[in-house]
Amino acid sequence: MATPIKEWSKLEVRAVVRFLFSKRTKPSEIHKQIAETHGEGAMSRSRVYQWCTWFREGRTSLGDEPKSGRPKTSTNEENTTRVHELIRCDRRMKIREIALKLEIPKSTVHEIVHDTLGYRKMKEDRKPCR
Repeated sequence: MATPIKEWSKLEVRAVVRFLFSKRTKPSEIHKQIAETHGEGAMSRSRVYQWCTWFREGRTSLGDEPKSGRPKTSTNEENTTRVHELIRCDRRMKIREIALKLEIPKSTVHEIVHDTLGYRKMKEDRKPCR
């Protein structure tokens, strides 16, 4: 039995699949060998079959294909700075108001305020106005 590999990358496992596929090893056997050497979590049986299909169809790249859809552009350093400046000027400004003012999605502003900047809603001690 082979010595288990504790640290591995997706590309390494995919290279093993490609190598064994090129030696005409069956996908079920490829999965068995990967599970023995890399552990059960390295690649599922269905993913091994998927990669074998792609190699059979002529794929040579081991990397991920470009994803479709719009790239994430709103949560960037510039927008984070702009949101931070607005909050510093008026700490009572609402997420919706910031989003309208900066013309970026409300969900992005929420992510910047809570996840990136780490701001939380605080209970205010209201003092009566004189």
